[in-house]
Amino acid sequence: MSTRASYRVGLIVPSSNVTMETEIPALLRAYEAATGASFTFHGARMRMKKVTAEALLAMDKEGANCAAYLADAQCDVQAYACLVAVMVQGPRAHVQVAERLHAATKESGYATPIVTSAGALVDEITAAGYKRVSLIAPYMPELTKVVAGYIASGGVEIIDAISLSVSDNCEVGRLPQQNLVEIASTRLNTRGADAVVLSSCVQMPSLGALRAAEDKVGLPCLSASAATTRAILKSLQLDPAIPGFGRFLAQPQEVAQ
Repeated sequence: MSTRASYRVGLIVPSSNVTMETEIPALLRAYEAATGASFTFHGARMRMKKVTAEALLAMDKEGANCAAYLADAQCDVQAYACLVAVMVQGPRAHVQVAERLHAATKESGYATPIVTSAGALVDEITAAGYKRVSLIAPYMPELTKVVAGYIASGGVEIIDAISLSVSDNCEVGRLPQQNLVEIASTRLNTRGADAVVLSSCVQMPSLGALRAAEDKVGLPCLSASAATTRAILKSLQLDPAIPGFGRFLAQPQEVAQ
């Protein structure tokens, strides 16, 4: 596939998040090189430093304002990039969150498609045909249980889930990617799994480890960032296949007409 169109991508992120603004652009730059498409990136931030249920819910209230601000820039799609802030609100909460943010863009004068990282992770696991997954999360155990339960509520069996128990979101962004390869290959139970979610958090870096982990574990490896990027491309009605990062991201799809 080849295209010369240019697209504006809005990213709504926690104030302490640095990973989505590096991994999604990196993936879409690779997509540019492969297809000829062009992307620009435009961010809005919601205040959040500690990854606790209370802080996440307080932060989420700022999302609609951020969506309205990005609508003023006439973005072609917006990605709401805090996965667990949505998941703590209950199963399928990403549907209501996306509707709320879309309404804010419409009220602002430029109705914009909304992708949530929470919805993207569940939907892309399902779209890939993975029925059983094992995952790694940086969260405290109680939040990892929320994430695992949210994914399971979408019809996916969780074989194993490892918590790294880091609550400071800045520290999550500094976790070494190479450690994920070791955790996935030696500590995570992947027996019977169809795939591994190497990072079930949009702040924990993993892009540079996806291929290495796949080679070690022998299963497709994905992340919240990777799933969100595929959802962005699908929202723009582009084939989401991105080469060079393993089997999950390389999967093609017929572009909707």
